[in-house]
Amino acid sequence: MKKIRFYKSIHVKIVVIYMLLILIAMQVIGVYFTQQLEGQLESNFRDTLNERAGLLAYNVEQELTAEEEEEDQSLEARISALLRSDVFNMETADVEVIDQNSIVVASTNPAQSVTGQRAQELSVKQALLGIEDTEGEIMLNSLNNHRTLVMALPVTSDADEVVGAVYIRASMEAMYDQINDISQILYAGTFIALGLTAALGIFLSRTITRPIVDMKEQAVVMGQGDFSRYVNVYGDDEIGQLAETFNDLTDKLQEAHATTEGERRKLASVLMHMTDGVIATDRNGNVILVNRRAEEIFGKSQENLAGKDVTSVLGLDKFMTLNDLYRFQDPLLLDFDAQEEEMIIEANFSTIEKDNGAENGLIAVLHDVTEQERVEEERREFVANVSHELRTPLTSMKSYLEALQDGAVNDPDIAPQFLEVTSNETDRMIRLVNDLLQLSKMDSKDYSVSVAEIDAPQLVNHVIDRFEMTTKNQEIQFKRRIPEQEITVQGDRDKLMQLMDNIVSNAVKYSPEGGTINVSLKQEQERLVVSVKDEGVGIPKENIPHVFDRFYRVDKARSRNLGGTGLGLAIAKEIAMAHGGNIWVSSEWGKGTTFSFSLPYAQEVVTQ
Repeated sequence: MKKIRFYKSIHVKIVVIYMLLILIAMQVIGVYFTQQLEGQLESNFRDTLNERAGLLAYNVEQELTAEEEEEDQSLEARISALLRSDVFNMETADVEVIDQNSIVVASTNPAQSVTGQRAQELSVKQALLGIEDTEGEIMLNSLNNHRTLVMALPVTSDADEVVGAVYIRASMEAMYDQINDISQILYAGTFIALGLTAALGIFLSRTITRPIVDMKEQAVVMGQGDFSRYVNVYGDDEIGQLAETFNDLTDKLQEAHATTEGERRKLASVLMHMTDGVIATDRNGNVILVNRRAEEIFGKSQENLAGKDVTSVLGLDKFMTLNDLYRFQDPLLLDFDAQEEEMIIEANFSTIEKDNGAENGLIAVLHDVTEQERVEEERREFVANVSHELRTPLTSMKSYLEALQDGAVNDPDIAPQFLEVTSNETDRMIRLVNDLLQLSKMDSKDYSVSVAEIDAPQLVNHVIDRFEMTTKNQEIQFKRRIPEQEITVQGDRDKLMQLMDNIVSNAVKYSPEGGTINVSLKQEQERLVVSVKDEGVGIPKENIPHVFDRFYRVDKARSRNLGGTGLGLAIAKEIAMAHGGNIWVSSEWGKGTTFSFSLPYAQEVVTQ
């Protein structure tokens, strides 16, 4: 999981939000309080200044109106004394008294010699006109840069006649210093509140974030498949209820995961052990799952097939698209080559759909029908061969019988010949039918052989003796290499004699006149091997694997002329296999053929 940066942590966010809230609240309170305090102090300052200025104006009026009657002290001296008295006791204020002629009579600022000069201020002129300015004007003192309240009040007599004016410049810096001191106190209080809020925020955020962090860690562990841990419940509040709900969710997910995992394992086991191949794709037709059988069919692992287009994997990309497979309902027969052997696969396709019916993938089930196709092909070939083998003698018999029916039966020279041919064809059909019945019995599950102890050399010599009697006219010689001592094998004497008859008769058929047939019997460690070698034309190399197939003939025309059914070697193979042995052939074109079979003489005969 991606690590959360420090400044993005909810712990930090809670603390910062709390501090910002306190800071904003303190700032709003401070600004409002400072503005209100400043306004109130300015109002009080003006009221005090107006009150004292009014009192001073009254006393100045008394002095100005008494000037003509009392000559013992000058007007300037009296007013100066008045300004120094407690009538107007403001150390931060400078006062000038102006007569009705705009002449400064007295001043409280000795540093500025303005006494006797004409006052030029506009407010003074307005006051001499009787205009009273009780609000005054705040100005910046150019000498000390103090903010100063400037006010001019008219001095009127009892007859409401303006006899002079009082001009006051009162410094307000002390008041503003007091406001600054109060602001500093507010700032200090703000920092103290921020510190307490940070501590409280840290404590509060830990109580909130600790269970959240636990749930995050639990979610990470759950994502890794571990459902054994639980979140600690720290209280009964909403977060505590969330933690309990999270623990309930853990239990339910554990049950669901166990169920899903069990089903997944069952499905995986079924898929991996299916005798059919299975390929699953995503919605784009890319392979996402291949079971073991499909890997065997394609000769590639899932890692090599994953991500490839299913049409190219199945060899359908040249004439079919993915959309065609989505809509294809019938099975397809596909040809594959596995380990140099042809393999025929039947592919059935089904669509994986979402809840809304949209196509979300494809499943292809691959069934190996190679054996079925082979059996079906053998069945068709068998039926065709049987039909052909039966039709040929029947056609011949029908022709000769029709000829006899048409009058040849009365011909003493032709009738016996035609009857002999008909009899031979009948014998041929009987042999064919008998061979077919024997093969049918061998193919049945309840087929078995009668086991008895047999002297193998005596059996082989007996068969060769019979063939020597029947082949005298062909001048075929038999050479034997057979041990004289008794060698005992277990088996069915009649079946083994039939096995020898089929092999030797096959050698006799294909041996040239005056040829030699070599018969040998030799002992190996666990088996007895009988070999029959002729001097015929041999068998081409490409035909050798098929000589034991039913109805298979290397030279079909010659075999049919010799009266063969094409089933002798197939019967011989079945007999050898039924006795737990084997049969094989070796041949070289133009140099003859050797048929060999083996029999176990030291073990039980296998029964079918």
